[in-house]
Amino acid sequence: MELYGYPLKAKFNQPPPPPPKVLPATSTVAANKNRIPCHTESFSMPWMPNSYYKAAALNPTLAPLTENFPGLPPTKIVPFISERPDGVFTRHTLDDWHRSNMTNYKESETTRHKAERLRADLNRAIKDVYQQAKRTQGESTRNLGERINDIEYWKSELCIELDAMIRETNSLADMQKRLERALADTEGPFQVAHKCLLNREKRMGIDLVNDDVEKQLVTEIKIIRSCRERLQQCLDTVNAQLICNKEARQELEKDLTDKQLGHHIDSKCYQLKNTSRDIHFFKGVERIDATVSVPETWARFTDNNIFRSQSARAASAKLRAGTESLLMGTADEMWRQFSKVNDAFTSRITETANAKSKIQTHLAKTRQEIFQIETKIQVIQKTIKDKEAQLKVAQTRLDERTRRPNVELCRDAAQIRLVQEVNEINETLRNLHQCLRASEDMLQMLVRSKGVLEQDLVVKNNSLFIDQERCMGMRKSYPSTVQILGYV
Repeated sequence: MELYGYPLKAKFNQPPPPPPKVLPATSTVAANKNRIPCHTESFSMPWMPNSYYKAAALNPTLAPLTENFPGLPPTKIVPFISERPDGVFTRHTLDDWHRSNMTNYKESETTRHKAERLRADLNRAIKDVYQQAKRTQGESTRNLGERINDIEYWKSELCIELDAMIRETNSLADMQKRLERALADTEGPFQVAHKCLLNREKRMGIDLVNDDVEKQLVTEIKIIRSCRERLQQCLDTVNAQLICNKEARQELEKDLTDKQLGHHIDSKCYQLKNTSRDIHFFKGVERIDATVSVPETWARFTDNNIFRSQSARAASAKLRAGTESLLMGTADEMWRQFSKVNDAFTSRITETANAKSKIQTHLAKTRQEIFQIETKIQVIQKTIKDKEAQLKVAQTRLDERTRRPNVELCRDAAQIRLVQEVNEINETLRNLHQCLRASEDMLQMLVRSKGVLEQDLVVKNNSLFIDQERCMGMRKSYPSTVQILGYV
């Protein structure tokens, strides 16, 4: 028959190992928290004292007590009585029985007291272990929470700076496009001014002069070249600044991506509990140190990235302001010189038109005078012919009167008058021929003057056509200030 509450001997082939005297250290328990997953050894904690198994394993025999109980003092060995008068077999006395019971009672009481103390120590140790583990895990969780807050703070700073950098980069890119358009728009005025100079080289004669228009055109070409050089230098600076902005932006984006991944990992670690499903042993993981920074260098790295981005952003804003001022200055300078050239063209065209009008007036008068001289020449020629006919009559009369006979050759009044008439007609003819030659010379002079005036009129017409039609016709298509500034 088996007693209730006692283990069966047949269920134990060998006695279990003794219980540990003390619990493992708290540091050892915490160190084994995060290790590589492995199968822990199964420890079977005995629930019965070790002495019970020793007592239960004793099988009394009829051998002498000195042999069955080695090590007992001789006073405790019950004398062996092989036979009594009444034939009853006995081993121990009643005192031995009482002493044995008392010894067992005391030993049981001592063992129970030890067991109670051990249980109390175990309870305190287990409670300390739980409290230490809870405190340690709480500190780790709190540190993770603080770390998450730090990451969130730097993430917000990075996001703010990244948004500001993106806006500044976009503004600088717009400024770059405006610079490129402004630089391209200066090509048209430069070609117009150059073509104006080439066209004015086709002026003829006296109009091919180095006037104020030509001087202003040369000045305009110099100003446009200077503006183009300054715009190109500014464009190169803007391109270099855009590269710096993009590098700073990439550093911010990379740092922000790392922060987001680190925030995700730390948030996952912060939410892990003892009852979580995805926790395992990772043996030796505490001996692996894969860190590359400390909190100071970690914060300094992000702060340096933000400072570098702020510096690049400040330089970009300053460059944008300088570029805006440069665009306004170059546009105003080119526009003022363009207006000066146009004013010079207008003044020169007016002057040429006035000269042309005067030439036309003089040419008309010259033509009228030529017509009148020609008419007078014809009158003189007709008068000469008439006088020659009168001279012929007078000379014919004189010749006929020379044939009078003898005394009839009288120097009478008729003869004297005919002689006087011939002399007067000859004098008149000489005067008429002189007048004819003078009129013909004057006619030649008028014709030459007419030719000069006509040639000068052609020159003036050519100059007016070049300045008014070709040059000013091209300059009407000059881009406005808005186009030069790159707003459209």
